[in-house]
Amino acid sequence: MNDFSSFLAFPLEMIPYVVITLIVAFTLHEFAHAFVAYKFGDPTAQRQGRLTLSPLAHLDPIGTILIFIAGFGWAKPVPVNRFFFKRPRLAGVLVSVAGPLSNLLLALLGTAIVNILYVSGLLTMLPGNYAEQLELFFSLFVSLNVMLFLFNLLPFPPLDGYRIIEDLVPAHIRSKMTQYESYGIVVFLILVITPLDSYTIHPFLEIGRTIVMSIIHLILSPFF
Repeated sequence: MNDFSSFLAFPLEMIPYVVITLIVAFTLHEFAHAFVAYKFGDPTAQRQGRLTLSPLAHLDPIGTILIFIAGFGWAKPVPVNRFFFKRPRLAGVLVSVAGPLSNLLLALLGTAIVNILYVSGLLTMLPGNYAEQLELFFSLFVSLNVMLFLFNLLPFPPLDGYRIIEDLVPAHIRSKMTQYESYGIVVFLILVITPLDSYTIHPFLEIGRTIVMSIIHLILSPFF
């Protein structure tokens, strides 16, 4: 019998932690997009039931499954109609940034909770190996949210980083980007699913994670 765990991107014993983390991370990420768009006057996501913290409204079955197999995936994109925005470029940037920032805030919150547990001594009061498992969960929770923050800022379609650039560049460049967007998606997929990932996206994510974690610890250092 083949070992099913050999097809997974994460150790089998960590799958429950990954599931919980992704449900929270994907849901808040997409809700953040919908919420900011709604605040800027676009009711599209709200009308389609996406202005909610219910995971069922945001999780994409295939995108979620691929996280476990390939190490990357996606949630259902939030529909945004720029024509409702009074200042389309500013609103567009803020709507796109909202998703990754939600993951950064989750990483900050997860780190803060771990520090609180250490300082209060609550970890030492837990029976058995519960303390070790709790530490493992929050370590994964923080790490995955930092990676989602960085990954979504990559300048490739259909990621948020690409959408941010679209709204920052002049209109004539934006039209060119739209024209070649399908090629950008192909390039992005090649970089992600081939060994080229080891020389392009992966080093960026690893360096970025080190920098982001240092910043998080620096922010929290006055409190712990």
